[in-house]
Amino acid sequence: MRFRFVEDLTSDVVFEAFGKNTNELFENAAFALFNVISQPEKVSSDIEKKVSVEGSDLKDLMFNWLQELIGLVDLENMFFSKFVVDEISETKLKAKCFGEEADPAKGGTLVKAVTYYKFNIEKTDDGYKATVSLDI
Repeated sequence: MRFRFVEDLTSDVVFEAFGKNTNELFENAAFALFNVISQPEKVSSDIEKKVSVEGSDLKDLMFNWLQELIGLVDLENMFFSKFVVDEISETKLKAKCFGEEADPAKGGTLVKAVTYYKFNIEKTDDGYKATVSLDI
């Protein structure tokens, strides 16, 4: 399982993303985010965008990663359907995001920001789990 929606409140969407390692966790969290923002199964992967993000720890890095992706939707008018984390440490991430120019016909819900409500990353027996809340 890549991710699942946990709560669907009026003003927030909460999901859990899973990964056997941190690379997969961050890729799956991004994919879950874009399952809210768009319909990724309809979004091509023709355009590649390189993304670099830093944080004070893994949790902060996840927060900044998802905020950066929301920013690309807003500032560069992009939807993404595929994510490849090339390098990751506790404080730095380099990734490639594949998508296309945003098309309202492929849109979903407007996501304003990631929030700290229930926000967490934990090590599990199977790898990692992130709990993320989005302000919609």
